Amino acid sequence: MTKMIHSYLAYIVLLILIIAVVNAIIGLTSKKEFKAKDLRISLFALIASHIQLIIGFIAYYTSTFYESMRTMGMGEVMKNSELRKPLVEHPLMIIIAIVLITIGFSKHKKKTTDIAKFKTITIFYGIALVLILAVIPWHSWFAN
Repeated sequence: MTKMIHSYLAYIVLLILIIAVVNAIIGLTSKKEFKAKDLRISLFALIASHIQLIIGFIAYYTSTFYESMRTMGMGEVMKNSELRKPLVEHPLMIIIAIVLITIGFSKHKKKTTDIAKFKTITIFYGIALVLILAVIPWHSWFAN
């Protein structure tokens, strides 16, 4: 059940993150004023990604993959690419991405100009988006 929620919520989180990055790029390139709407979009992406991370942790620790790791040991998991991706690569890259989103949101609040705020969101959220896109298990997204 948790894995299903994690999978479906991933679509929403990805969409919100794309909207936040595109909004920041548009704001940066058109030199717009950073308004409350822009803050809300980036905040919503931050909150959604953190909720997804929590659900992901629950799905991770209740998965059969995790049981396999406990049985086989980490050395064997690292040798097996089918286990390494869901047990090591995906969680690690997602954690890094969400740390970047968190840092980006925190840093943008300290910026004094609108361009600097949009630039910070663009950079940090943009890198996070690329990392997330790189580790999404695409084969399972379009499998049905």
